[in-house]
Amino acid sequence: MVRIRLRRVGLRNQPSYRVIAANGESPRDGKFLEILGNYNPRTQPFTLEVKEDRVYHWMTNGAQLSEPVERLFKNTGILDRFQRFKSGESLETLMAESNEYFSNRKVSVKTRLD
Repeated sequence: MVRIRLRRVGLRNQPSYRVIAANGESPRDGKFLEILGNYNPRTQPFTLEVKEDRVYHWMTNGAQLSEPVERLFKNTGILDRFQRFKSGESLETLMAESNEYFSNRKVSVKTRLD
């Protein structure tokens, strides 16, 4: 079973993550099928860059979301757009809406100290 989940990258005490599609049985930092995006929880607010068309492709082919990825996608509206994609809305309008959302989102480039 394919899962869309996070893969940890970055230095010690400075985590950042890649959103990947991987076999459900492979280890967290092991083999993966495709890199779908990046997630940085250290910026204020968090930074999420995702190839939504590829996420939709994997989800329509039966990929399951891990719990942290599901929360991220719900907070940024990706799950809502995927439901509209499944109901028949065109991919171009959804991608335009997604690009508008992420371009209007103000993210500081400075990382915070935890």
